[in-house]
Amino acid sequence: MTSRSVALLAMPDVQLLDVAGPLDVFAEANAQCGREVYGLTVVGTAPGPIMTSSGRRLLPDLVAPADAGPAFDTLLVAGAPRMHEAAVGAELLAWLREAAARCRRYGSVCSGAFLLGQAGLLHGRRVTTHWAVAEMLAVRYPEAQVEADAICLFDGPLRTAAGVTAGLDLAVALVEEDLGVEIARRVAAQLVMFFKRGGGQMQFSRRGVSAPAGRSALQETQRWVAAHPAEDHGVERLAARTGMSPRHFARVFRAETGMTPAAYVETVRIEAVRRLLETGEVALKQVAGACGFRDADTLRRAFVRRVGTTPAEYRRLHAPG
Repeated sequence: MTSRSVALLAMPDVQLLDVAGPLDVFAEANAQCGREVYGLTVVGTAPGPIMTSSGRRLLPDLVAPADAGPAFDTLLVAGAPRMHEAAVGAELLAWLREAAARCRRYGSVCSGAFLLGQAGLLHGRRVTTHWAVAEMLAVRYPEAQVEADAICLFDGPLRTAAGVTAGLDLAVALVEEDLGVEIARRVAAQLVMFFKRGGGQMQFSRRGVSAPAGRSALQETQRWVAAHPAEDHGVERLAARTGMSPRHFARVFRAETGMTPAAYVETVRIEAVRRLLETGEVALKQVAGACGFRDADTLRRAFVRRVGTTPAEYRRLHAPG
């Protein structure tokens, strides 16, 4: 057995890139070192090929829980589109707990964190997952500290990555942990990927503002704000549109929409900013006023807080070339 064995646990309907991405990173590390530093194993959960979410079949090297297998150096659980709904048997969860206990480190890619949660392996740990299911993970496993914007997180023996392509980021970070920054940089360069990705994963979130909620008067106000983000949307003005006092409006708005009026307005404005930045048609210094922010500095602070990167960097990454 090689000095650093890496196993990828793949459930039925697994996202193929969650498996193939990290495996290619470790294989490239072997190539850069000129020797087999990493031994790679795909672990299935039933005999026969694993059907992936893309309809392609993947052949496992081991089957859990039937095969105990060796003690791995690293064990990662790959994600699947409906992993948060997966019914997992007690025997597989026991296998996962035992395997993790024998590993130097264990973790997940994307929604694979839900399987770690079911096995009780997230307790008291900082963890990330795909932005679309991060809130669900936090609700389901309140003993874990879910950080929705993180690309990768290391906490004790736990290593977790955000959605899909973040599995490559995680694998490169593990190579750096094992073999140093120079080998990791060479691996990233060969795979034509960023060694360290700028910003967090919330810059890729498309959740935005949900459909108008609450009583009809509140819904009309929300539609007005969304259609006119640059207008003055102070509580007094919004309350006047509904015929309520400012205090009553603020209380009702929060109770029926789940957020304060100010938070709603800022969310709408940030989404408007993102749309303008993605088109690349409006100069950066004009974006703030067009979307209701007092000045570029105010926009920058709000954008970094909400999206995890600066407006300029967001435009560089998301606007047409």
